[in-house]
Amino acid sequence: MATFKWSIQNTDYDLQAPNTGAIVTAHWRVNAEETVGTGDEAVTYFAGSYGTVSFTPDPESADYTPFSDVTEDQCLGWCWISGVDKSEIETSLSANIALQKNPTQASGVPW
Repeated sequence: MATFKWSIQNTDYDLQAPNTGAIVTAHWRVNAEETVGTGDEAVTYFAGSYGTVSFTPDPESADYTPFSDVTEDQCLGWCWISGVDKSEIETSLSANIALQKNPTQASGVPW
């Protein structure tokens, strides 16, 4: 079974927002990894995805977080509630790894 590592690669933030800025775009990445076998026989398969998502922060909101106080986990949560389908992406990456382990096509020429 694949393991997934989500991260925020970068953000774009509004310098004009009160309270020292507001994140308006997050650039996220997820890497999937699965190792089959052990020792010298182990093979590790990888798949990944990258994307961006935009936000419309409300500096007047009670739950507004200034840029300097935002955590990576918090920003990832915003991504997932703003249209990044975590489950769908992880399912797609798992399918990619499954095809690497058991390919259904090959490339080459017959000569």
